[in-house]
Amino acid sequence: MRSNNNMTRRSFAAAAAAVAIPLRAATAQAPSPAMKRLSSYMTEAGTGPLPSEALEKTKEHILDTFAAMVSGSELAPGRFAISFARAHSAEKTATVAASDVVCGAIEAAFSNAMLAHSDETDDSHAPSESHPGASVVPAALAAGEQFNIDGARFLHAVALGYDVGTRVTMTVGVGAFQTANHISTHALAGTFGSAAAAGCAAALNEQQMRWLIDYASQQASGIKTWQRDTDHIEKAFLFAGMPARNGVTAALLVQAGATGVDDVLSGQDNFLADYAPQADPAKLAANLINKLGERYEVTRTNIKKWTVGSPIQAPLDALEIILKRRPFDADQVQSVTVRVASSEAAIVSNRELPDICMQHMIAVMLLDKTASFKAAHDKPRMQDPAVLKQRAKVQLIGDAELERQLPARIAIVEVVLTDGTHLTETVKAVRGTAENPMPRDEVITKASELMTPVLGPDRCGKLIQTTLALESLKSVRELRPLLQRS
Repeated sequence: MRSNNNMTRRSFAAAAAAVAIPLRAATAQAPSPAMKRLSSYMTEAGTGPLPSEALEKTKEHILDTFAAMVSGSELAPGRFAISFARAHSAEKTATVAASDVVCGAIEAAFSNAMLAHSDETDDSHAPSESHPGASVVPAALAAGEQFNIDGARFLHAVALGYDVGTRVTMTVGVGAFQTANHISTHALAGTFGSAAAAGCAAALNEQQMRWLIDYASQQASGIKTWQRDTDHIEKAFLFAGMPARNGVTAALLVQAGATGVDDVLSGQDNFLADYAPQADPAKLAANLINKLGERYEVTRTNIKKWTVGSPIQAPLDALEIILKRRPFDADQVQSVTVRVASSEAAIVSNRELPDICMQHMIAVMLLDKTASFKAAHDKPRMQDPAVLKQRAKVQLIGDAELERQLPARIAIVEVVLTDGTHLTETVKAVRGTAENPMPRDEVITKASELMTPVLGPDRCGKLIQTTLALESLKSVRELRPLLQRS
């Protein structure tokens, strides 16, 4: 039953301030050097200048995530997220993209993140095996609207989120960690990244940042059952919705006056010992703060050219290169052999959803000579006789040698034509990765193609223009009329 005392988070914050909870730690243990460095960096990150490359990449990744949010509104997870937000829209604080909904910051962060990972459109960070943008950008936007920050701080908050979240999973380990604990790195990186971004938007001080990390640690969760999800809704929740919600919740709690443990990274039952018990705690802590302020993880994050699962990116690149070099029609193809890493092949082999089914997307590419967002989400087309005819020609092989090359997602594609011609291409650096980045104009083209059908050309163009000039934006609240439908 709903209480008659309808206290919003804003009134809760005021009440907490009135109680005047003292800013002190719940334990006498002094923070370790690693925690001091991390919390100091997080506090200072909201103001100082970003290097030019990091600034440009942050803008591009925000734009790419906006495009994922807007286009995701047309898919089942996105429709669910908007419906959820509408049902919890009593508090009018933050924007839900591609809708007319304005709701609380926690609900907006959750819903926009669900939108951003409604499919396989959002960015990915290979070294940490995470999708930072889908949770970090919505968390920064929601907290930014809550605290009415300007565009410059929004940029800093997003860049910080990428830096912190990805470093957490790289610190505890990636492949071995997931195998041993069955905990998904995607949710882990998203929770800490979203907390850092929201904490930056809330302008938390150094001690509050330490408590923020503590509350993020308490919410660190997410198991690998997402790999069995056939509707992408649970996957969107784990990769993005839950982490964004966790991060904004942590920031609002601390900003409202909640205290915590001064150093959750050291001492008894600390986060690093619990999540990587066999590792050297000192080395773990050192890895977490390694090259902070020197290496910006947003510059090492990939923007997808194709709106499909990551293991399918390189094969589509390879097939596009082959088609440009030697054009042919689908009926001229006798067979297509695709080699990728064994674990990657297992993820995308004959899946139920078109955008994560390797065999289907290769067949679509043979017929269409491209792989559009519409084609990647046309599930009925999976039963089209013309597509099934081409799909029967595709053989997917999990290659042990390519497995050893991970996290580099290498693909070898061989096409045999009916006249006996053999065409082969190896892709070692996928288009859009840090090793083979898409220039700004390609990122703009992708964003425009995804958002124009939803927002219309004028609003889409204005949103792109504004995003690429965020440092001059006086308030992130000015993004609302551009992100929402009429």
